[in-house]
Amino acid sequence: MNLNEIKRMAKDMGLKTAGMKKVDLVRAIQRAENNIDCFGTERVETCHEDACLWRMDCLSLHDRR
Repeated sequence: MNLNEIKRMAKDMGLKTAGMKKVDLVRAIQRAENNIDCFGTERVETCHEDACLWRMDCLSLHDRR
């Protein structure tokens, strides 16, 4: 999902998006949905949330490290 799509999603949820990076936006969305705000963290190494909307982006972030 690209940054503009994520910003739109966040704004639709009533979240403020000004000045936020992708990682921060996704984590804010995760918190708003009462999920663990784990996007881009080391939790990906043990994550089994195969249906997570952010999974592919999260895995690719981890692979870049």
